Order: sequence, then structure tokens, then C-alpha cells
Amino acid sequence: MLFVNPRSGGGAAKRSGVVERARELGIEAFVLTPGQSLAQLAEAAAGSGADALGMAGGDGSLAVVAAVAAAHDLPFVCIPAGTRNHFALDLGVDREDLTGALDAFSDGVERLIDMADVNGRPFLNNVSVGVYGDAVQQASYRDAKVRTLLETAQAVLGPSGRAPAVAVTDDAGREHRRPAVLLVSNNSYALDQPVARGSRPALDTGQLGVLVIDAPGDRPHPPARAWAVAYLEVSAPATVHAGIDGEAAELSGPLRFATRPASLRVRISRHHPGASPSAGILAGGQRLSRLRRPTPG
Repeated sequence: MLFVNPRSGGGAAKRSGVVERARELGIEAFVLTPGQSLAQLAEAAAGSGADALGMAGGDGSLAVVAAVAAAHDLPFVCIPAGTRNHFALDLGVDREDLTGALDAFSDGVERLIDMADVNGRPFLNNVSVGVYGDAVQQASYRDAKVRTLLETAQAVLGPSGRAPAVAVTDDAGREHRRPAVLLVSNNSYALDQPVARGSRPALDTGQLGVLVIDAPGDRPHPPARAWAVAYLEVSAPATVHAGIDGEAAELSGPLRFATRPASLRVRISRHHPGASPSAGILAGGQRLSRLRRPTPG
């Protein structure tokens, strides 16, 4: 079963003929209309005997269907029909080949990857809290490492509100209050590879990536830090505006982040890279070395 959001990416699925090609391949394609619950539709498909679930849409929609697939131990197929398609990039799906991505349903390779959640809500990419404000204008934010952190965050941040009264303690035991940026990701982003900045080298480390950039005037220690952890709790006295996989959301404090290691079966066309651009200098079939064919049945 393939769900299609015809509005994502300015109508990318329609322009590419995804629905028509899916039906030619024997894939049941369901085109969403306004007001329908994607989660309920995906649950119904899983309960009716679907043997794989796919989504052609943006990262927020992908996360909804992926969560259902994980809950039912079904393979998930990503069709990159959104605007930025960050998940597809890190998964190794060719973002310019929407119809080719459909091959994953019948002739794909399969792997296990992590998901993550915040307060029980699953996500594939990241959760962002805070704003940049004047932070990027400060001279103290211009050394190479901090600039790299800023550029990485800028590349992957979704909608988020004004800097909230949150506090988080980093891996060095330092507390960050009201950070300009708090980005918690499902696996860490590459911070030392300029060509691949804004992508994650792996999606199966069983870790969350955390990036914090402090607000100007609140810097008793280095103004930015990145680390990895399996669980993170962020104190927040009230509702927090956040971006979850690029979608605006509200979360009630405290914010509890956790990884879900090896919880999602994904299938990828064998004609696609099969790895993030930051995964290393591997080519062709070598990039698929960690993938496996789906088991029949």
C-alpha cells in the first residue's frame, strides 16, 4: 500500500507520475484528500493485510506511516515527494528518482534502522526548539567549529517558535538555559564533513544526536556543543513550540527524548545509493553491503 500526498513538494508526486507507475507495478496507491487521518488510514491498511507500507510525501507524513509500519513489523518504503526530503537523503534514496524508488516494493533491499520519539511521538529526522535570533551575528559565534554547528542546524531545522524557557544538561555536565537552538536528531548529523553537512552518516547507531547553541549574553561556557546519547530529558515549565520532522508542533514539558534502535524495516531500490552521502567513500554495490534482501513472506 502506497499513500500519496498530492500537495507535498508542490505536487511532486503528480509531476512524476508516481500513482500511475505504482499501479502499473501492482502497488495499491491511495491519494490523500484534505481532512483524512493518515495515521488511521495506515493502521487500517496494516490491519487489512498489507505486506508493506509506503509514503510519497514530506518527512512529516513519512514519519506517520513509518511509525505504523514499525508497530506492525512491516517494511516501509520512502518515496521522496516532499520539499527537502532529508530522510531520503540519509537513507540513500535518490531524491530525483521518485518512480524508481517504487522498485523497493518488489525488488528492494532491506535494512533495519532506528526511529526516535519525544514524549512518545515518533520522529525520523529531528525535533527543533528555539531560534537563532542575533546569535549568528556575534563575533564569538564565528570560529570554525561553531560556524559548522550553525550551518548544520540551519540545514536541518524545521519550524520552531521563540526561544522557550527550556534547560538541558550536556554530556560535560554543563547546563544550557534558554538556548537559541536545541536540535535533537534520530542519530547524529555530520559535523566534520563540509560536503555532506546536513546529513547523517548512519541511521542505525542507537543514539540521539544533540546540538545546543546558546543565546547571546548567556555564555558561561563555550557557546555550542554537540554530543550523542540514548535518552535525553529537557526541562520545560510550559508548552513548547517545536518543529518535528519539519512540521510545527506543541509539546508539554518536560521533553523526554528516546531512541528506538532497529525498530523500522526499510526497503530501498537496489538502483539507488543505499547510504547517506556522509557515510564514507564507498561506491556502487559496496554501499549496499549492510543491506539485505527482504525475506519472502
